Amino acid sequence: MKSLLYCTFAAWIAIVCVSFAAPEPAIVPRPGEWTVDVTFEHPEQIVLQRTANSKPERFWYTIITLTNNTDQDADFYPKCELMTDTFQIIPAGRNVPPAVFQLIKTRHQSKYPFLERLEKADNKILQGEDHAKDLAIIWPDFDAQATAIKVFITGLSNETAVIDHPIQKDEAGQPTKVFLRKTLQLSYALEGDPALRPYLKVAYKDQTWVMR
Repeated sequence: MKSLLYCTFAAWIAIVCVSFAAPEPAIVPRPGEWTVDVTFEHPEQIVLQRTANSKPERFWYTIITLTNNTDQDADFYPKCELMTDTFQIIPAGRNVPPAVFQLIKTRHQSKYPFLERLEKADNKILQGEDHAKDLAIIWPDFDAQATAIKVFITGLSNETAVIDHPIQKDEAGQPTKVFLRKTLQLSYALEGDPALRPYLKVAYKDQTWVMR
């Protein structure tokens, strides 16, 4: 257990170091760079009851809408993670049964009739509002003691950067290179009693673009 905690803490420190060293996204895109327009819903909970006698399983999700108003079709290779203030990092879609997406699709059918799951989306976002994508991003439940979360969505831009890793070295003793992508960061506070999980309030804080 001590070893696991140490590794988790070390990984967290490395992430923090990289974050402090990372450049900020360009204010004015360079030639050939693009960023699609994005709108989003705030995270919600949903519960899957597999059978009448099984224990309910809790999941979290958000819905984003991507519109390509650039002057070119955009390659789309998304990555999305949820990070808690208790050092959990949860990749979207991992250990999420297809039935959860079906529940979300049914819940939002009237507003998002063409909703897709992030992992199943096509790898191109064509130009124009007629080709906008509505995507569900889903995570399994996270640490009940968390009081804040950040959602990181990568793949909305082709802007990249390379920096030196603050710890790792290559065979020549030089810092290894870290490849960063322009990423949307959404920040939320979690308010309420952890014992009353279904009634937890998600308070939106801010959004920003970071290199991650």
